[in-house]
Amino acid sequence: MATSFDRTTTIDEVLDGLDLHGKTILVTGASSGLGQEAARGLAAKGAHVILAVRSTARGNAAADAIRARHPAASLEVRLVDMGSLASIHRFTDEIALAHSALHGLIGNAGVMATDEGHTSDGFELQFGTNHLGHFLLVNRLTPLLVAGAPSRLVMMSSGAHRLHSVDLDDPNFGSKPYDRWDAYGQSKSANALFALAYDDRHAVQNVRAFTVAPGIITDTNLHHHLTEEMFVPLRARQPGVVDLPRKSLAAGAATMVWGLVHPDLDGHGGDFLEDCGFSQVNPDPRLPNGVIPWVRDRDLADKVWTLSERLVGETFPRP
Repeated sequence: MATSFDRTTTIDEVLDGLDLHGKTILVTGASSGLGQEAARGLAAKGAHVILAVRSTARGNAAADAIRARHPAASLEVRLVDMGSLASIHRFTDEIALAHSALHGLIGNAGVMATDEGHTSDGFELQFGTNHLGHFLLVNRLTPLLVAGAPSRLVMMSSGAHRLHSVDLDDPNFGSKPYDRWDAYGQSKSANALFALAYDDRHAVQNVRAFTVAPGIITDTNLHHHLTEEMFVPLRARQPGVVDLPRKSLAAGAATMVWGLVHPDLDGHGGDFLEDCGFSQVNPDPRLPNGVIPWVRDRDLADKVWTLSERLVGETFPRP
């Protein structure tokens, strides 16, 4: 399917002409960067947006910034730590009590190429926060997405998914040396595999899922802890990454909301999206763009689902 959008398209261009009044949409990691920009754009079109954030103060500041541009914005700030299963249980229980339906969910919160660390539940920090946290949160909120159907899930991945698949035997780097880029790549591959498996399970309920790689966005906090030296291994593994065009927040968030609400995607699901289009398969891990074949492997996606159920201690059977 052809689309009139491309990598330069902005979020407001994607949303032009759409009316989202009556829709309730949840965005994790909505206190800054792409999450805040997506929340802004969606609220500007009338959606009620739940800002799922780790800091109430930062979440309220983000909501104030959105209302400064869109005084009628309908926003709700909710606290959740994506690195804590207990926090996610509390959060999802609160959302289920407060809302009868969700019409969209963007799994955007995450960390990138961190020093070695672990979540409060003992998982490798990036795998635990970026993937397992969302795996639990989304599955526990699925009844609301079903109630709001047709609805969509967008999981945020990255071109860095091409760095590493999911190690089913040792996802937490328990017996192998820690590498920040392998761990980040694994977590982003897991995000894509989760969306693929989720769509396979819930398309029958008219809940569709997409993976989005937003491109390289300079106006985010995701990479600010990294020194120039820490990027050297990444550039050695993906030399072309230095030549990729940088995007503004407005362009970076465009593919997120295109996947979440645009009628272009009606009838689609399970796709990997970038630059407001369908990503092309690119099997060479040295190249920084396209989708690597292993995240299109449904057998691997099912195995990652089973692994994730075991790790979070909760099962989510097919409908």
